[in-house]
Amino acid sequence: MSHQTGIKANAELLKFFGKCKDGKTRVLKVSIENEELALVDHKPVKKDFEKDYDASIKPLIEDDTPCYILYRLDYKIPTGYAWMLISWVPEAATVRQKMLYASTKATLKLEFGSGHIKEELNCTAKDETTLQGYQRHKVEFSSPAPLTSREEELAEIRKSEVKTDFGIDTKQQTLGGINCPISESAAVALNDMRRRAYNYLQFRIDLEEEKIHLVSAANIDLLKLPGQIPTDHARYHLYLFTHEYEGAHLDSMVFVYSMPGYSCSIRERMMYSSCKGPFSATIERHGIEIAKKLEIDSGTELTEEFLYEEIHPRKLNLRPQFSKPKGPPSRGAKRLTKPQAVE
Repeated sequence: MSHQTGIKANAELLKFFGKCKDGKTRVLKVSIENEELALVDHKPVKKDFEKDYDASIKPLIEDDTPCYILYRLDYKIPTGYAWMLISWVPEAATVRQKMLYASTKATLKLEFGSGHIKEELNCTAKDETTLQGYQRHKVEFSSPAPLTSREEELAEIRKSEVKTDFGIDTKQQTLGGINCPISESAAVALNDMRRRAYNYLQFRIDLEEEKIHLVSAANIDLLKLPGQIPTDHARYHLYLFTHEYEGAHLDSMVFVYSMPGYSCSIRERMMYSSCKGPFSATIERHGIEIAKKLEIDSGTELTEEFLYEEIHPRKLNLRPQFSKPKGPPSRGAKRLTKPQAVE
């Protein structure tokens, strides 16, 4: 998660966050400078949402330099005005910049106030940052008519339905999972982990582009591992569990698929479930041997005892011990038979 980078808003930015929600500020630009989230520029409200959009945002976009842009929308929510977060991370940015901005976005949202951010836009090309790009995004990813949970489940089942007409010449379809590609930063992080640069990686699936991205790469203590598991979204995790077993020092790589139940959408649950097998195979193709694969609902499950028991399960002797049955309690004295003489 993003707080693992250690990057937080500086005092000036936090102060501006407090006063920019008065309705007079239209846009502000935030960048990572000197390992801090810093305020770069801001502009006041002049006209309406559409007329201010290009005039406010275009001057803030630099070709090769990532940034965050917070843009005030024209409708209110109970806590004030709603805002949109634009993440500008151009393709020309370095891998380190891409990882840094991806890993710090959640911290920015938290410190600004997640409840105020009602829309998000991830941009890698300049035309995506324009009003036309925003409107195209809204059309392409607009939500269908609302369905009940049961209707959504039935729709997803129909998509993955497999016919079961068996015959001599029938070839049956099998579902082996969805092989989502991984981003460049995710591939770099896997190679770094193979060299033991990190002991923890977290990954997410971008449901729109169906691609696996790196969320964070860090060295964390086992006691802090449960705190890395999100409670509102599914994630994949890699953790190097260092421990002692029968007098030997072991480093066991654990692949964890966390799914916090029905707080996630049906599509998210199905995508993560379908991609976990192919993704774990991709991890092993990067030279990382997975000792154990786990599925959890909550980070509280990830204790040292739990990991130890999963990797080294106790061998139970289930074979019952045979005991000779006792004889009757009052069968009398043993009879002695006289051996017959051999003639």
